Parts: sequence; C-alpha cells; structure tokens
Amino acid sequence: MSLMVSVSGVRGVVGQTLTPAVALEFAQAFGTLLGGGRVLLARDSRPSGPMLEAAALAGLLAAGCAVTRLGIAMTPTVGFAVRRGGFDGGLVVTASHNPGQWNGLKFLDRTGTALEPQQARQLVELRAAGSFRIVSEPPQPRDDPDAGQRHVQAVLDAVEADLSPLKGLRVVLDSVNGAGCLDTPRLLSALGCQVIHVNSDPTGRFAHPPEPVAENLAGLGAAVKEAGAAVGFAQDPDADRLAIVDERGRYIGEEYTLALACWFVLSRRPGPVAANLSTSRLIDDLGRRFSVPVLRTPVGESHVARRMLAEGCVIGGEGNGGVIDPRIGYVRDSLSGISLVLQLMAQTGKSVSQLVAELPRYTMVKEKMELDPARAKDCLEAITARFAACSPNTVDGVRLDFPEGWVHVRPSNTEPIVRIVAEGPDAVTTANLVARVRAAAGL
Repeated sequence: MSLMVSVSGVRGVVGQTLTPAVALEFAQAFGTLLGGGRVLLARDSRPSGPMLEAAALAGLLAAGCAVTRLGIAMTPTVGFAVRRGGFDGGLVVTASHNPGQWNGLKFLDRTGTALEPQQARQLVELRAAGSFRIVSEPPQPRDDPDAGQRHVQAVLDAVEADLSPLKGLRVVLDSVNGAGCLDTPRLLSALGCQVIHVNSDPTGRFAHPPEPVAENLAGLGAAVKEAGAAVGFAQDPDADRLAIVDERGRYIGEEYTLALACWFVLSRRPGPVAANLSTSRLIDDLGRRFSVPVLRTPVGESHVARRMLAEGCVIGGEGNGGVIDPRIGYVRDSLSGISLVLQLMAQTGKSVSQLVAELPRYTMVKEKMELDPARAKDCLEAITARFAACSPNTVDGVRLDFPEGWVHVRPSNTEPIVRIVAEGPDAVTTANLVARVRAAAGL
C-alpha cells in the first residue's frame, strides 16, 4: 500500500508508508506554503499520534511557524479554532475513519477549510522538491487546552429551538475511543440529555472498525435498545462524521444525518444548500419542500465548503455523515450534526424513526473497480455521449440524473480505480441504472 496523498491530506500505514520523517517533511512543506505564520496543531487519539505530532511540530517550527498545540482534538474543533482565532492554518494528525494501523496529516487553510486542490498540489510539489523554508530561531510553541470547550459553547450559542423537550432524553454516544470522547458528552449534557457514553476513553484503540457504517455499529444499536434510549450517535476517530441509530436500535443510513440537519435548518432559515454529486436526492427533496436551491459540487469537503462560502449557503455537507454549519465553521462537524438533529426532534416532538419515515426512502449502491486513467477517461466520454439527453454533469467524472434515480461515475484521485455511486427508489431500479451505465461504458 503506497502513501495516499489527496486534497484530503496524507494517509499511510504507520512505520511503513507513513514515518516521522514523512510527517516532518509534509509539515515543513505546509509551513513553507504558509510562509510561516500562526498554525494550530492537533491529533486524534491513535497511539502513533504523539510520535507523528512531534515530527509535525519539528517541521512546522523549522519553517518558522508559531505553533499552538491543542493536544487531542476533533478536526472540527481545529477548523473552528483556526477561523475564530485568526490563524493562518491548521494541521491535524489523523487518518479519519481508517483502521488503527493508519495515521495521516490533514491540512486546513486560514478559513479552517481543507486546502484547495491547487494548494494541495503545491504542498506535494514542495515536499517532493525538498524546497523548504527554514529558520534558525523558531518561535516557542504554546498550548491551548480549551479549544474544545469553546467549540462546544459556539454550538450551544447557535441553538434555535426550545430545548425543554430534550431534558432527560436518553442518548447513547459511541466515540470509538477517538477524539470525540473529550467534549461531545459536555455538549449533550448541556443540551439537557442523559448521556450513556460507550467506547469513551480516548486511547485510539478502537473497540470496533472505526468507520461509522452499519456493519460496524451493531453494538451501538444493541446499547440503544438495552438503555431504552431515544437515539444513538456514532463518531469516527476525528469526529467530523456522524452516524445515527434510531430508538429501535436501527442504523438509519449515512445520508440521513445531513438530511435531518438540513431539515431543521431550512425550517428556521431557508437558504441555499450545498452537497457533493454523490450525496442523496434527499437533499433535493428538502430543497423543493422549502423552495431553496441545492448546489452540487465535486466530491470532497473542500469543494462543498468553498461553494458554501461563495454562495452564502445556510447548511451543507456530504452524504457520509458530514454536516457543515457555517455559523460554526467550514469543516464537517459531528457536534453541529448532533445539535441540529436533536433540535429537530425537540421542535417536532417526533422520534428519529418517525422523522425518517416522513422522508423518501432510497436505495444507494456504491461500487468500485480497477481501471487505468486512460481507460477511465474513455469510459467517461462514452457515458457522456450515450446519455447526452440527461444533461450530464461533468464537473467531477459524470453524474446522470434520470427520472427514477441517478448515477455518478468518477475516477479516484489517489488510486487507479473508478467509483460508481447510484441511487433509486428500490434495489432493482438502482441495479438497472448501474447496469445501463456500465453497458454504455463497456464496463
């Protein structure tokens, strides 16, 4: 497995493709890209975090950065703190939802947002060329242990609903022994909930595979049923993604996190919504319900965030459980997601299952296949030509919208593979849509 480098940052297997030397080089390249400046440095709870954090600190200091360390902190906390504190950038040592043997580096710009593709390319080029800024007397690093508390307070300050229905509401939280362990319970308690916290020690030794998808959250579902809880929330290790289990212990699907959050925001403050091309039509359904535009972007948090900034969106995110509330920051934020979903429950007086039942139900299929870039380009051109009547969206691969559903085909930025994401009202319809597009591409 090679080192994975993309607009989302750098990820690799610790001691193999990702070493302290690699972390130092990328951090020094990042400091060079920023021209020094004030930088926040944080990590998730993985055991390899302190080692790689120390290497990243050395790289940033070598480039002349004034570094403030947050210790273990959620990625959205770093994004919030960069933006509110007027920092020039942020660096988080995290591999997000990857397994425990992985780690990585995530880079944020002065807006608290993932780097633009052009910036990410510059960073990689600087590291490859070894063209590093270096100073002989770097500023002394300082520590800030309270950024998480300020993040929680900002989410509380943004509350719009009457919270009295949440008083004593039983909630199960699974922080997967990640960065969300430290501050998420504080938020839930302040919202009035009774918190049952599982996998609550930030050791980075994940109690189950850390990606918050259905097959990894059977334990959370069981805990919700056993406790008679109203809802279960699951975070990934850096707490930028949020998955939900309803009061029956049933995983409701990643796409519903953003949909429920959007529902609440649009009921209060109708306005434009941004989501990537692989996000469910649930967002379009809500856009029609509240008569607001839905703006589609290429896949990637940075693309969504920058479209939100440009268009003044009131909410946005990605269908992997990523909610971006611009009042808090321009990075996916599980704390914002938790607050917005609970406020929707309080405002409507409805359970999670009742809310989900009021939204359309779709079946989504996600596939990938190995394909070299030249062949992938030919396939995309063939699909675009065959389905020209569908007005293909080609800003990121090609997305086709049919009356009965949609298909998005895009090459990976980091691997010689093509991803196919499709959605329809049922499994048969969705499979048929994928088959039609595959046939057109000769796949």
